[in-house]
Amino acid sequence: MATTSEKLQQQFPDLKWKKLPSPEAHPNYTWHGFEPNSKLLLEKGHTRWAGTLPFPVDTILERDVAVPMRDGIKIYADIFRPANTDGDEKVPAVIAFSPYGKTGTGVPNYDIMGPHRIGLKLEDTSGYEKFEGPDPATWAQFGYAIINVDARGAGKSEGNVVFYGPQEAEDVYDIIDYISKQPWCSGSVGMAGNSWLAISQINFASRHEHPALKALAPWEGRHDVYRDTLGRGGRRHNPGLHRFLLSGFAGANSVENMPEMFAERPLFDDYWESKYIHTENINVPIYLLGSFSSQLHTRGSFHTFRTAKTSQKWLRVHRYQEWYDLYRPEANADLKKFYDRFLKGIQNGWEEDTPPVRLSLLGFEADGSLTKSIEERPEKEWPLARQQLKTLYLDSASKELVWNKPASEDSITHLAEGLTDSSNFVIHFEQHTEIAGYAKVKLWISCEEHDDLDVAVQIRKISTDGRLLEHLNYPCPLPVSEVRNDNIAKCLGPQGFLRASHRVTKDDKLSTAQEVVYKHDRREPIPLGEVVVLEITLWPMGMVFAPGEGIMLRVAGYDMCYPDTDRIKPAYDNNENVGHHTIHTGGKYDSQLILPFI
Repeated sequence: MATTSEKLQQQFPDLKWKKLPSPEAHPNYTWHGFEPNSKLLLEKGHTRWAGTLPFPVDTILERDVAVPMRDGIKIYADIFRPANTDGDEKVPAVIAFSPYGKTGTGVPNYDIMGPHRIGLKLEDTSGYEKFEGPDPATWAQFGYAIINVDARGAGKSEGNVVFYGPQEAEDVYDIIDYISKQPWCSGSVGMAGNSWLAISQINFASRHEHPALKALAPWEGRHDVYRDTLGRGGRRHNPGLHRFLLSGFAGANSVENMPEMFAERPLFDDYWESKYIHTENINVPIYLLGSFSSQLHTRGSFHTFRTAKTSQKWLRVHRYQEWYDLYRPEANADLKKFYDRFLKGIQNGWEEDTPPVRLSLLGFEADGSLTKSIEERPEKEWPLARQQLKTLYLDSASKELVWNKPASEDSITHLAEGLTDSSNFVIHFEQHTEIAGYAKVKLWISCEEHDDLDVAVQIRKISTDGRLLEHLNYPCPLPVSEVRNDNIAKCLGPQGFLRASHRVTKDDKLSTAQEVVYKHDRREPIPLGEVVVLEITLWPMGMVFAPGEGIMLRVAGYDMCYPDTDRIKPAYDNNENVGHHTIHTGGKYDSQLILPFI
């Protein structure tokens, strides 16, 4: 019988692969050797390097433990567990799964991924944490084992690195099964982590169930690799990031080349469906983290909360960048209470004490705003039942957002190619204002020079004097204006994208009046100069305004957020527009912005 990997290759014979350098040969890969089944005692007070977080309790580290997969390959894990589990004591296990390295190995690390070490001091972590995963030093004292896994194909794990999908879910099942049967394990297993570590959790839980899996903590992930990652809006999205990610893997074989697959398959088809995570199938207690500051995970985090089948689900929306939040003592204490309830079975009042939603609204106070952020306010649901959808109209003549549709037709034009020009519309609010939910833009737009348009829309907060404000995602020793312009460090505001030729693929089953979803399964060219109407829903937003502050709606032909890190620069090859875009407003052209006011 064919293995899952063989079935996928048969289903997609055009599957693209990129050969990987070995961990030892990778020029930028942090590598600490390979010592299968070695066992170390990290005594209380042990530090990996001078100045790092010491272990509060004696902890056993089992390195490079081979975990057998059902198709015969072995993947490797580092296991950290309290030393008393060598006797009769048993503890739950928390799995951190990704191909980014196991224990302080790999390319990504907090020293290089964002300015000012993403807000973390050296002593905040032990150095034994997996990138984007829980710190073993913290969790050993809480009475948990941490399992740092090198996914299939990564490091010394056998096979090829795959992006999500059925093979990854199958591997996670086999790891849960193996770990739950170890003599030190209580039989309860959870999962934790950011980004890929979050995606692997919901990917598994959408496809399989395992009796040992008791709880998930996907702290910022995504469910739709086409619409959220490579083909956002139906256009090639953030190719620099994807090249950066591919360059970071190391292993004996190859990595699935998804950017090249998008070049071969630019429309949503069965390949992208095989990667789609059906979060409506998730039926296990789940603690989700979300934010308005991520240009990778915002939509997926909120979508998973809204759609997961389980009634035992909680969403915490924080005001930080996810890596910084992951190691905050307050965040770990909260996650411990969740795990104590569902992995240890302690009746600690989690359900009674924890609101379904804790919602933060960004005040942009680090940039001189008159308002402070609202932090984790208790709410009952998302989107908020008390939201009021209100319509603002675009006025090309005044370059404003106005409450009444302009009577006269007018237009405004910007250069769509390149990375600088935009059409901008502003409004200042007369009173204290809160906006939280999904904003939608309706545009009447045309182009004289090309039969397609890639359109980006962005909402920025502005000061009373009209300055564009930036939200600082974590503590920095400098004013926000002096912090490097990385998306990891600075949030500008929510965006939405659409390739105009995909406007005909609106999915009526998934769309609502405010949230428009496109199938992206075909394209219909736009006749030169023809005015077409586009509906674009922006990713979720949450902002708070003092009287006199307001917003700017920007319309452009390119991604207007900062690059994720200084290693990824804006690329002109990401903009496939030609010529100018003209926005038509007033009269019969009801170009508008619908906002969810609280």
